[in-house]
Amino acid sequence: MERVLVLGISGAGKSTLARALGRELGLPYHELDALHFCGPQWRVSPTFAGDTARIVAGDRWVLDGQGPAAVRDLMWKRADTVVWLDLPRHVVMRRVLHRSLRRSLRHEQLFGGNREAWREWLRADHPVRWAWSRFAERRTEITQRAADPRFAPLRVVRLSSPREAALWLRGHTGTA
Repeated sequence: MERVLVLGISGAGKSTLARALGRELGLPYHELDALHFCGPQWRVSPTFAGDTARIVAGDRWVLDGQGPAAVRDLMWKRADTVVWLDLPRHVVMRRVLHRSLRRSLRHEQLFGGNREAWREWLRADHPVRWAWSRFAERRTEITQRAADPRFAPLRVVRLSSPREAALWLRGHTGTA
């Protein structure tokens, strides 16, 4: 594993797994949301596609996230491994609710200086609403991409529980 794409719906644990995998394998880790959002008000970086293309052109990296359609094929074509956190909806929803509540209550600063605000909970693109409404769609899309011959001989590792993900990570890095 030299070029790894970690996928899953919001709240699946992509960043946590990707960060740990990168650290343990000595691969540079890049958080796709941090590349995508460059400023307050969730402003999208005008250099996002180019920045992503430069990263994936490299020989070694870990990226977490599906990203906008403009970069998906490029990431899938360059990756040698996709790690898919395909966790049950109830697990994902518990995680994303907890994370968003914590971020809102503590006013945690995120990528681009953004924060999850209470008023944003009503927006369709809030992580909690996104995870609920896009769960099946994201699963279908990843399943189709994993079977797409354009991305062969890509290795796809599908992990269906937090325990399975922890065991897989331990088996590939020698840690928990």
